Amino acid sequence: MGSERRDRVVLAVVVWCVLVSQVLFYPGLADLVVALGATGLDAATAFLVAEFAAFVACASLWGALSDATGRRLRWIVVGAVGGAGSYLLLVTLPTLGLGFDVALVVRVVGGAFTIGAFSLAVTTLADLEGGSGRNMGAAGLAIGLGAALGAVVGGALSTVNPLAPVVAAAGLLIVVAGLATTVTERAPTGRNLGVGVIVRGLKTRPALAVPYAFGFVDRLTAGFFALVGVFYFRTQFGLDAAGAGVVLALFFLPFALLQYPLGVVSDRIGRFVPVVVGSLAYGVAIVAVGVAPSLPLAAGLMVVVGSFGALVAPATMALATDVVPDDERGVALGGFNVAGSLGFLTGFLVGGGVADNVGFLPAFLVVGGLEVVIALVALRAVRALRPFEENETLGADD
Repeated sequence: MGSERRDRVVLAVVVWCVLVSQVLFYPGLADLVVALGATGLDAATAFLVAEFAAFVACASLWGALSDATGRRLRWIVVGAVGGAGSYLLLVTLPTLGLGFDVALVVRVVGGAFTIGAFSLAVTTLADLEGGSGRNMGAAGLAIGLGAALGAVVGGALSTVNPLAPVVAAAGLLIVVAGLATTVTERAPTGRNLGVGVIVRGLKTRPALAVPYAFGFVDRLTAGFFALVGVFYFRTQFGLDAAGAGVVLALFFLPFALLQYPLGVVSDRIGRFVPVVVGSLAYGVAIVAVGVAPSLPLAAGLMVVVGSFGALVAPATMALATDVVPDDERGVALGGFNVAGSLGFLTGFLVGGGVADNVGFLPAFLVVGGLEVVIALVALRAVRALRPFEENETLGADD
């Protein structure tokens, strides 16, 4: 196996481990917050929001740091070790008699570290040759498989002990730190982008607004299913944590397995059809889950949702790398992860708020409708986007 191919596999495993560590919490979240001294949907929402707030604050900072130093792998190690330490600290809180508020602080600190490991692993994949769709497809495959396994294993572990998923997550991040040391560093060097690029943000590369908008809405749906979806299946159909984990896996498994081949397809046919048409179909399928009258039908529709999500996700990530030069990939994907993390937060807050105050069906309508709306509103913008190198060539010709 060639060096680049081997590194692609190792980095995909790194991304996979990080996602497993994240999703382990979701199926048994209601039981976990009780073990940490709280209860209810509001506490579960706060527990997830605390970490993702740190993701939002820190994702682009890690990207800028890696671009400025010309190093990514050392920062992946730092992020993974810091995240593992936060999880181990979280496990000790009940024995120390510390309350849920302290747990939320630990979640913020852990999120600040963990997003570095995740975001920079994806960026390092983008540094490899072979096509952005191929590399982002590998990332998407790892994300989906990690989420699928995390949902199933996390649900099973939660039935044994609510804190067991936390211990498992810490162990996985230690594995991430070890794997990162075996990869060849390929980060572009020679230009210090600095934190100023993050501040200027979309003023510098306005074309990034398009993939960022889609990334926001796509991750919003993921946040919705991670929180509201779990409560929906447990409440509506009487599932326990293990059963809810299996249903989540029905979404994540096709979402994982189809991303790599569909990412390659997007390299060949362009991003328009996967992003726009895929988003329309994805939104309709989400609504269909919310109106399904039976568990077997709802579970089957979760497979459909995952399949359409796999069409959209790698092409959307690839758009963020298409429109910038090579040495700005770190900030571009860091910004993409900021948009995505904001989407997760919105999925938690809006989805949870609508479900709590109005009902589950309106929540599904709102979230699925947002996917349809973004596809229609951004249709022309996606069609007009061109790779950075192509724009540079056109500019030189003019």
